[in-house]
Amino acid sequence: MPKKRSGGGLSPTQQAAKFLGVSVLAGAVLAGIALPAFGALGLAAKGSVESFDELPANLKTPPLSQRTTILDADGGQIATVYSRDRTVVALKDISPYMQKAIVAIEDSRYYQHGAVDLKGILRALNKNAQSGGVAQGASTLTQQYVKNVAIEEAGDDPTKVAQATQQTLGRKIKELKYAIQVEEELGKKKILENYLNITFFGEQAYGIEAAAQRYFSKHAKDLNVQQAALLAGIVQSPSRYDPVNDEAEATKRRNVVLQRMADMGDISQSEADKAKETPLGLKPSQPKNGCITAVKGAGFFCDYVREVFLNDPIFGKSREARAKVWNQGGLTIRTTLDPQAQESAQASIKEHVNKSDSVATAATIVQPGTGKILAMGQSRPYGFGKHETQINLSVNSDMGGGAGYQPGSTFKPIVAAAAIEGGTPATQQYSSPYEMEYPAPVSACDGRSWDEKGVKLTNENETEHGPYSMKEATAKSVNTYYVQLISDIGICPVTTMAGKMGVERADGKKLQQAPSIALGTQEMSPLTMANAYATFASRGTYCTPVAIESISQRIGDRTKSLQVPKSTCSRAMSEKTADTINTLLRGVVEDGTGQQAGLGSRPSAGKTGTTDFRYAAWFVGYTPNMAGAVWVGDPAHKRKMIDISIGGVWHEKVFGGEVPGPIWRDMMNGALDGKAAPDFNYVDIPDGDKGKGNGNGDGDGDGNNGDNGGTTDGGTDGGTTFPTPTFSIPDNLFQGQSNGNGNGGRRG
Repeated sequence: MPKKRSGGGLSPTQQAAKFLGVSVLAGAVLAGIALPAFGALGLAAKGSVESFDELPANLKTPPLSQRTTILDADGGQIATVYSRDRTVVALKDISPYMQKAIVAIEDSRYYQHGAVDLKGILRALNKNAQSGGVAQGASTLTQQYVKNVAIEEAGDDPTKVAQATQQTLGRKIKELKYAIQVEEELGKKKILENYLNITFFGEQAYGIEAAAQRYFSKHAKDLNVQQAALLAGIVQSPSRYDPVNDEAEATKRRNVVLQRMADMGDISQSEADKAKETPLGLKPSQPKNGCITAVKGAGFFCDYVREVFLNDPIFGKSREARAKVWNQGGLTIRTTLDPQAQESAQASIKEHVNKSDSVATAATIVQPGTGKILAMGQSRPYGFGKHETQINLSVNSDMGGGAGYQPGSTFKPIVAAAAIEGGTPATQQYSSPYEMEYPAPVSACDGRSWDEKGVKLTNENETEHGPYSMKEATAKSVNTYYVQLISDIGICPVTTMAGKMGVERADGKKLQQAPSIALGTQEMSPLTMANAYATFASRGTYCTPVAIESISQRIGDRTKSLQVPKSTCSRAMSEKTADTINTLLRGVVEDGTGQQAGLGSRPSAGKTGTTDFRYAAWFVGYTPNMAGAVWVGDPAHKRKMIDISIGGVWHEKVFGGEVPGPIWRDMMNGALDGKAAPDFNYVDIPDGDKGKGNGNGDGDGDGNNGDNGGTTDGGTDGGTTFPTPTFSIPDNLFQGQSNGNGNGGRRG
């Protein structure tokens, strides 16, 4: 008696012999079943056998694509993303009813035949001959599995999918040979497990676990007999038997499966009849795929994680290779996102800015000394609807963001750091007149110089003129002081310092060699500015931003760890320089333009920024353990923030300390709640003697330094006034500034 394999079926040798023994029949009969126009192909049985022999011996079985889960730093789920919604489960975790139902309706002789069912072929041939068409197929469940493997390998490529499903004799022969190989290597139970995990059940559900969740909101192991019958019936035609869209047709199909199970002895007739009378009992769950499903407003951070994966060579040599790994899925990505910080950021944004406002806000928090991104949110939610967007306003254009926004006076501390690092004392004074021309020439990199003459700039109002020292000029954000400073030290030390701090244009272009850079004229992203200020907080150490802590990937029954990009830290400036900047910027929140952003007893430092014509307003600040940036403005750079309602509050004019400052304050208070409150290392910076002009200005300081409170940025706290920015720069002075965001923002 022939020796049977475990689980039923002939031995591989016998299967091959049977196949070759009926090759003539198979060449014609199978073609007659699957290909009514077979005669037109002009293929002979002999050719079929030769094609069979020439096929590769092994079936290429790619790992099944599965969903990817993105987690926060505490292990909480942020979102699930997938190319195909699938969760692979073992056969023991699939309801016995489901196993019996799929065999009963798709291949009732599954455990009696080998890879090819000769009786099934003859039965199908007879049935099709009687009907005059293709009324019945003869593919075994194993053959169906092989076909599904080919479809899976094709991915989303329509040409490859067509090749995997085309009705040709060549494909059928290939399918038969691979079916024999699969039966030899896997056995019946494993094939059934693989089949149930790979099969498409409609409604974006691939595999039985996803299908059970989609239609019944339960696990595959918990399916009852009527539920199992419904899902088994869907496989033949997921669109025709879709119970969500055609309950009547799905019910008929389910009852056919139930009867077939009774005929096969899997259930009794009474069980089948009782199950037929029950309603479908659908409890569908909506397909949840992509960053749009992210919790706590973390959709944009989720999208940033995806961009990191697709852009970083550590995940593959080419973008195509990285995309293949991403689409294959099965990843568990643990990120740096701090749930407390993220929740606080989003709550503060919601409190201060409405998603329907004519302007938007974006906020980012990073951890000094590590580069870890702790929070990332914005007022316009991630989505496709009204007042929603898929553009991540916090990041650079190559990572899913826009062209950035001019940071205004928040760039001035970088100029100060370059000066101090180069030997300029923090007590340096300049005449800082109310109005002046840009000094010329000003040295730039590579021996070049900026030599544009006749371009004027002013401070906020006529009472604001020096002489000022660096401390007071920083607190009041005095434009003319910082232009005199950069003309003294040159442009190159500033752009060099910016590079060391990771400061780059959001559009990827190089920083332009112009003295107006001191006033924040070149577009940058909130993530860039937050991470740059983290350099000050960590006493001069810059760390590249990172969003991913670890990644594990499940491939079949195995789980492996993937390498992830690590933050690279380097010294951007001396500790003394950083400590000096921290001392200067503490003054901004204590008695300067950023008073409304203060954190009370918790030590903090920061800088306000408001661009020309008020297209954008900023507050960038930090404590020793967190750094954050808040931007408010029109992403299209068209709406001036004058006579405007933001978050239900009317503003005649928007200032960095007035709108972004409170957002930053509330965001940071919540993010830091319960955490340590370390202090900075301060340096002693004596107040400069007023009336002593020094540097490139007119040197005639009269001691009238704007004691009435005139400032560049800030709120209306304590009687401080906020005049409108008044100076402008010719449009042809800078090239490539707009990038869809306009030409504004050329002031502090």
